[in-house]
Amino acid sequence: MKEEISDAEEIEVKGHTRKKHPVRKPIPADLPREVIVHDIPESEKSCECGSKLVKIGEEISEQVKYIPAQLSVIQHVRPKYACKPCQENVKIAAMPTLLLPKSIATPELVAHIIISKYMDHLPLYRQEAIWHRIGIDMPRSSLCGWILKVAELCKPLIKLLRQEIIKHDYIQADETTLQVLNEAGRADTTKSYMWVYKGGDIAQPSVVFDYQETRGGYHAQTFLKSFKGYLQTDAYSGYNFTDHNNDITALGCMAHARRPFAELAKITKKTGLALDAIKYFQRLYTIEKYARENNLTHHERYELRQQKAPPILDEFKTWLETHLTKVPKQHKLGQGIQYALKHWNELTNYLKDGRLEIDNNFVENLIRPLALGRKNWLFAGSPSGAKAAAIFYSLIATCQLNKIEPYQYFCKMLHQIRLCKTGEDFSRLLPQYRVLLIPDVSSSNWKPILIYLFPKLLPSSC
Repeated sequence: MKEEISDAEEIEVKGHTRKKHPVRKPIPADLPREVIVHDIPESEKSCECGSKLVKIGEEISEQVKYIPAQLSVIQHVRPKYACKPCQENVKIAAMPTLLLPKSIATPELVAHIIISKYMDHLPLYRQEAIWHRIGIDMPRSSLCGWILKVAELCKPLIKLLRQEIIKHDYIQADETTLQVLNEAGRADTTKSYMWVYKGGDIAQPSVVFDYQETRGGYHAQTFLKSFKGYLQTDAYSGYNFTDHNNDITALGCMAHARRPFAELAKITKKTGLALDAIKYFQRLYTIEKYARENNLTHHERYELRQQKAPPILDEFKTWLETHLTKVPKQHKLGQGIQYALKHWNELTNYLKDGRLEIDNNFVENLIRPLALGRKNWLFAGSPSGAKAAAIFYSLIATCQLNKIEPYQYFCKMLHQIRLCKTGEDFSRLLPQYRVLLIPDVSSSNWKPILIYLFPKLLPSSC
């Protein structure tokens, strides 16, 4: 460990300070360069003494040039052969396996549409307008049809991601609202929900978005069937089934416990009970910051927490119990105190294992792209559309957590998914395992090639 931290270390609430302008990052070296040389005239390359000037160096300044997206057309040409004397025995090569047969869409085009909608939050009607501006007729009905068909093909991948999450012993879960039209027996104004689960191997995490019509806890119970380990959530009662399941240890979210005090602290700013409570949270998060910045192993983080956190938590609990009867229950401060005491065991369970997080912020951050998209496309047009969104948000989030560029992943995966026959074939297409079925150009067979540095070592077909 590089430096010690003090139990009494606090983070002050500072006033406004002017932000420094960030240092501009260099332009990536792998981008193609168009070199324009601005040289002085030949007449100026001589000195007054008569000697010729010699080049001693050069100054280089760079700008980024934008080249609009380019489209190309792939023609599948199949020569036909026949016996001229017999006027029969016609032969023609079979069509290759296509992602969407009888469609103009290639994997690269579908990948662009998916990323544009679910990462860049562009509704299909806006994408239709963008295509129209460059003279391409791409009606949103076609775009929607392609998305639904590809989502159906990707279902086995989501099933495998769920299996990855369930077979490990640490899951973070949360849920958010989603407006879905044309649900059977439900008004279009009724709220539906997207449940989100993050888990699996910590080094190769998996994420699954699960669309459901309601917020009933039985959805989480069904998804987590056979799971054994730590389940980290907020205090929503839908997860209370863990109280009667000895195989699951409930973890709380310290960020949720902090929230009511933080809201009051913004108002009082300088003094008050809310700020006193915030200081306890700050001391706990200082420990987490130290572990993160010093790249502590899970065991080292566990040891650090065991040494530093219990005295702070004991002091904080005493403070909460002291003020419980002094503050009205209906007041936000009283609600915060009650919440912390009611869920104290769950909030402090993170001390049991260095792999566990102090809060549920990781999975909450995964929901933000959905929340941003929701402001743009407003609703899912049908339950099948909501299920497709869940599938693509799952794959995109898994890519991002595993530092995989989502567009390139979708290009490669969509080129191969029609070739998958078994569960093992599909497992090679999961983002975190960086394994794709790549065509062997020396033969007509397809063989798995393990690619560790995805996507840099991938063939540049997209």
